[in-house]
Amino acid sequence: MGIFEGFRAIGYITSSVPFSVQRLGTETFVTVSVGKAFQIYNCAKLNLVLVGPQLPKKIRALASFRDFTFAAYGNEIAVVKRAHQVATWSRHSAKISSLLLFGDHILSVDDKRNLFIWTFKEIDQNLAPIGHIMLDDNFTPSCMMHPDTYLNKVLIGSQEGSEGSLQLWNISTKKKLYEFKGWKSSIASCVSSPALDVVAVGCTDGTIHIHNIRYDEELVTFTHSTRGAVTALSFSTDGQPLLASGGSSGVISIWNLEKRRLQSVIRDAHDGLILSLHFLANEPVLMSSSSDNSIKMWIFDTSDGDPRLLRFQSGHSAPPQCIRFYSNGRHILSAGQDRAFRLFSVVQDQQSRELSQRHISKRAKKLRMKEEEIKLKPVIAFDCAEIRERDWCNVVTCHMDTPQAYVWRLQNFVLGEHILKPSAENPTPVKACTISACGNFAILGTAGGWIERFNLQSGMSRGSYQDTSERRSCAHEGEVVGISCDSTNTLMISAGYQGDIKVWDFKARELKSRWDVGCSVVKIVFNRLNCLLATVADDLVIRLFDVVALRMVRKFKGHTDRVTDMCFSEDGKWLLSSSMDGTLRIWDVILARQIDAIRVDVSITALALSPNMDILATTHVDQNGVYLWVNQSMFSGASNVDSYASGKEVVSIKLPSVSSTRGPQAEDADEPKEKNLQSKGSVDFKVLDQQIPDLVTLSLLPRSQWQSLINLDIIKVRNKPIEPPKKPEKAPFFLPSVPSVSGEIMFKPSESANEEVKKEQVDGRNPIDAASSQFLLFLHSSAEMNNFSAFTEYIKGLSPSTLDMELRMLQIIDDDDEQEPVKRPELVSIELLLDYFVHEISCRNNFEFVQAVIRSMGKHFDANRDYRIRQESS
Repeated sequence: MGIFEGFRAIGYITSSVPFSVQRLGTETFVTVSVGKAFQIYNCAKLNLVLVGPQLPKKIRALASFRDFTFAAYGNEIAVVKRAHQVATWSRHSAKISSLLLFGDHILSVDDKRNLFIWTFKEIDQNLAPIGHIMLDDNFTPSCMMHPDTYLNKVLIGSQEGSEGSLQLWNISTKKKLYEFKGWKSSIASCVSSPALDVVAVGCTDGTIHIHNIRYDEELVTFTHSTRGAVTALSFSTDGQPLLASGGSSGVISIWNLEKRRLQSVIRDAHDGLILSLHFLANEPVLMSSSSDNSIKMWIFDTSDGDPRLLRFQSGHSAPPQCIRFYSNGRHILSAGQDRAFRLFSVVQDQQSRELSQRHISKRAKKLRMKEEEIKLKPVIAFDCAEIRERDWCNVVTCHMDTPQAYVWRLQNFVLGEHILKPSAENPTPVKACTISACGNFAILGTAGGWIERFNLQSGMSRGSYQDTSERRSCAHEGEVVGISCDSTNTLMISAGYQGDIKVWDFKARELKSRWDVGCSVVKIVFNRLNCLLATVADDLVIRLFDVVALRMVRKFKGHTDRVTDMCFSEDGKWLLSSSMDGTLRIWDVILARQIDAIRVDVSITALALSPNMDILATTHVDQNGVYLWVNQSMFSGASNVDSYASGKEVVSIKLPSVSSTRGPQAEDADEPKEKNLQSKGSVDFKVLDQQIPDLVTLSLLPRSQWQSLINLDIIKVRNKPIEPPKKPEKAPFFLPSVPSVSGEIMFKPSESANEEVKKEQVDGRNPIDAASSQFLLFLHSSAEMNNFSAFTEYIKGLSPSTLDMELRMLQIIDDDDEQEPVKRPELVSIELLLDYFVHEISCRNNFEFVQAVIRSMGKHFDANRDYRIRQESS
């Protein structure tokens, strides 16, 4: 158990598994795999509607039918109804390669040529397959397809080793009906066409064969111009004779079946292997997914018949390298090796997007180049200033091997109009950047040791920082590793690769002081709140320097491999560091010690802590998503960090999953289903009734409730009626009345009311005593258990007038001094109430409510005392 606990992963759209499409009513939904979980999108706007549970292993195949999703992982198949796993099918002895929805049945094929038939009617009773087919020894299945109107029959294609043969099987009789001759190439995909008896077969050599399976005749053959296998095929169903094909190069080709030629090519459809293609039913819309972590929809509505991009969902296609929180922790800026600069939303996935680099697609078409080649090079460092979002560009980025820096206008999510070029006479790649706290200036450091300041509004240079003691009249002798400036634009701190750290006058650009670390500096992080500078060098030691006092104040050791990133908490009390040794360590700056350390399966490459310190974001080696961790001290309510921190011990933790729900593996089989469903939706964090030391805890009651208790006398005077109530002229006909001598109408009391009065007289108590007994009952029982929580909840639920009446009833009835106080019940109740006040004040609970009750109680005792004084004087 550590301070940070895994929450979820964002930025994952799809993995290397073909999607499954189904139509429910008038809406179409697509189910995609994201590692060990699946996600369901509504194709109307490609918005996320459902996230499946976390499975033990990565998903290898998907199929969906209405509310059911069938996910094959390892040797098993998980049956999930909406977001809850209801069954697990286990019969395969090898990894499952593909699934096929076949009416009310599911067909599954594994790597050992076993084909099982499952039915999902009455799932609780049908946990075993209803049929099994063993394929031929020299036949390695690669794809399955059901030809339309072919009852109980499926086509199965084979991989390499059998020259791409195609077999027709009857799953009812479990017999092979026919084997088509191969095309001397392995079959990678197969799909049925709207025309009966016609299928399209895609091979690994890049050929597409339109084949009539009834007569075993070849109708037409297409060949991809690019190398690679044909991995996905789809026929149009809206009346246009079109066939879409996708390959391993990321290109989508559109073929005209009537003219038997290539109609159009989407060259930059995806950056990776095309996994799936699907034409929506009776719509000129093509949906595609790829291994580049994206889903795209193309519409055929142009005059020349070429498709255009309609809508898409995408994430990083390569691991991100730099991340930073933005907009008070609601968004995360992320830059990756895929040359994309993205904004992820922590709250709503629909708000995530990629920042535009201005007409990339148009320039790529004009220059006949790929979009990836037109984009800016990968970002290696960036900084942002939220204060200037509405004024001008507020983000500056440094790119790999690029001698200039670029600015971004985050309000419009586009690349800015200025390009910052430091040291124009001797350009070298920009390595470090920072933005001043006011958001007016950007300071850049280059690989040649040059540091220059720019105005973000105009993009013009505002001078350079030069050390006259250096030989080349620059800031540092070697590469500038990092740059930071304080919150008042007084100091600027820079670090060189040679190990020299320099403090400059921000405005005068003059060197004030410097010191040497002793070895090469890798990275620096500056905290503007306490003016502490954290540096990490090649010796894996983290050093903290006080920039104002110009001396080293802390030294942290513990990492055994290269430190990849560091960050301060917003208050400056914690320093977080990650390393290639797989650990994330949290250092307490004040106590000068390590308070927590966790080890993950994949090393962390970048990290960022939100301003509220509630969420930690991390990126990892070879992972395309951003992982979120929650700070347990913010949600559990525990007052002491040491109660759940590991200290010097390193605790191993798994990475967060895309899904926040888990499968039923960890549940008790003896528990009822209702209890299991409730436990799935419950929150894992423990809510503790504790408060922060030396601070009070409020009652969370409406302000009007406890304020009305204080001002109840004023409210009564204000609500006093102006005129006395008038006597009714006539009684309603349905109320019984009795004649009177004065002529006034008197109502006849009901028998039930008379019985209640008689019963109270028999019991020897009046209605007021009966009403106040509940108040005294809770007070006495809570005092006996030495726990006043039940009594507090009871009086918090009373109205101000009712609570005022209960307090008025607690008064000294007589002044008989001869009677012992122990035998006087009113004094016992008052004593218990005073004990309650002392207990709540010492615990600092329900502060404003308890103060209001004490004030109201004191007013009643003062009024009672004044009344007694007047009685004695008279």
